[in-house]
Amino acid sequence: MRALQGLRGPRAPSLPLLLLCFLAALRRSLEHGLSTAAPFTSLPVQEEMMTKSSNLSLESHSISMTEHSNMPVEKNITLERPSNVELICQFTPSGDLNSVNVTWKKGDKLLEDNYLVNATGGTLYTQHRVAVINSKQMGSYSCFFGEKKQQRGTFNLKVPEINGQNKPLITYLGDSVVLMCKCQDCLPLNWTWYGGNGSVQVPIGVPVNDKYVISGKHANETRLKITQLSEDDQGTYLCHAIFELGESEGHVKLVVLSYLVPLKVFCAIAAEVVLLVAAILLFEMYTQKKKKPSDDGKEFEQGEQLKLDDSNGIENSGPRHRKNESVGQ
Repeated sequence: MRALQGLRGPRAPSLPLLLLCFLAALRRSLEHGLSTAAPFTSLPVQEEMMTKSSNLSLESHSISMTEHSNMPVEKNITLERPSNVELICQFTPSGDLNSVNVTWKKGDKLLEDNYLVNATGGTLYTQHRVAVINSKQMGSYSCFFGEKKQQRGTFNLKVPEINGQNKPLITYLGDSVVLMCKCQDCLPLNWTWYGGNGSVQVPIGVPVNDKYVISGKHANETRLKITQLSEDDQGTYLCHAIFELGESEGHVKLVVLSYLVPLKVFCAIAAEVVLLVAAILLFEMYTQKKKKPSDDGKEFEQGEQLKLDDSNGIENSGPRHRKNESVGQ
């Protein structure tokens, strides 16, 4: 019996179709296995961010908390250049680990993904990895444990601080002064000085009549030299540093005095000394005058006493002479 032309038996599926079906089934089994094996695990870091930060160095920072912590725990992290930052929070509760709710926030914004949660022994761990590429990723990242009584740990990502001068610089009219700012263990990309004695800060750029000279022996410091100082030059000066991940600034306060100011102080001190000496002299004169009448009275009494003694001696010698004369006769 011949088979009818145009009719064929069932055709076997092609190899690519079988491969796709196998991959789909494998993906479902993997997702199911992960969900049952790691109930505390959330989504990993986004692939796009990992691609951009694949060549960056990795920094790891951690915070430990307990259920009895009364105050939030904070940690400052200084970043000068782009990096991968791994933030880890450890929390030790007294109850069931599965009942502890874990969330992350950047500032006040809730983070829906990019963090992991796991438990080992009696400690709950949560990890958030952020690729810090520019200033948008800088700021505060906080981990929260619990719902009613939340325990919070905060990581503050900042650029390096600029060290100005804490005490005001005091100088005089017509002199010169050098203001300096320094960044410890960091190299800013650029330095800019701002000056002004009011609320408006004016950038100091090209030297004007050699009044301002900006220099620096090393890349981590900057110096501003101001010559021919006047009263208009006093105020607060800002040294502004630019980094790859943000900006930072320091403050230097300058006070310009006239030469009359120390002279006034000297005159005031001299006047106080003169008044003190005059008061001492007046007191001495007063005490001497008070003592003099009493001394005169004592001398008068002594003189009177001597006169009285002399008169008594004369009276006593008279009868004796008479007695001697009578005896002689």
